[in-house]
Amino acid sequence: MSLHIGILQTDSVLEHLQPVYGDYPNMFMELFLAQDPQITFTNYVVQKSIPEVVECDAYIVTGSRLSVYDDEPWIFELAKFIASALNKQKKLFGICFGHQLIAHFFGGRVAPAVSGWAVGIHTSQVEKRSWMKGGEQDLSLLSSHKDQVQQLPKDAQLFASNDFCPMAGFTMNNQVITIQGHPEFSKNYARALMTHRENVLGARVYTQGIDSLSKETQSEIFVRWALSFADDNETAFRSSFHWRATKPSKTKRLAHTDEVDF
Repeated sequence: MSLHIGILQTDSVLEHLQPVYGDYPNMFMELFLAQDPQITFTNYVVQKSIPEVVECDAYIVTGSRLSVYDDEPWIFELAKFIASALNKQKKLFGICFGHQLIAHFFGGRVAPAVSGWAVGIHTSQVEKRSWMKGGEQDLSLLSSHKDQVQQLPKDAQLFASNDFCPMAGFTMNNQVITIQGHPEFSKNYARALMTHRENVLGARVYTQGIDSLSKETQSEIFVRWALSFADDNETAFRSSFHWRATKPSKTKRLAHTDEVDF
């Protein structure tokens, strides 16, 4: 039986870049199908409409130019849908915004990083887990974010960390796996995105990001890990675990400082 993945699309590629690079759902489908051509997908544009029913085996929450603490009603509605899916024993892959959303609404904290923008290729040190079937000990992925997870939910287990982004990947209850980087990005798309907002990034960050593109990435390895995680039965999740999305108090939420293109 093939895995049915729902893509919870939280944003779109900038319009002028879509003719060359497509949109985020296509990026994810191409990436996952390269590892398992039997996977089927359903795409949900969640800024327009949250799914009414849980009908997939697993869900991907994509990246977004917005912040998880922005006052957009659909963001909390998405978190509530995710809680519903997880309470039905589904799996979830949180990518960038998705990584931060799980932290923000399930007990952690997200805020703008003191260190500023992360762009280009960043390498995280990885703690070995049972679902990591082969692959490198370190994980290099393309990045594009200003916010970071500052505090993990109490039930989260960190598995990826780097100096720039200490909380770069975590799991929860053997149902959720998240990563701050972008396995779906190509180097050419990352270059185009950095060039589009060179003035926002500043010369130093832009140059470092462009120069980093000479490094290798391990997007395929992360996808293999994610699919193995989704299929992992070695350590069963706690069926008594109850997922509940909660809005953090205002004292835990920081104002979004910049309106920028993702």
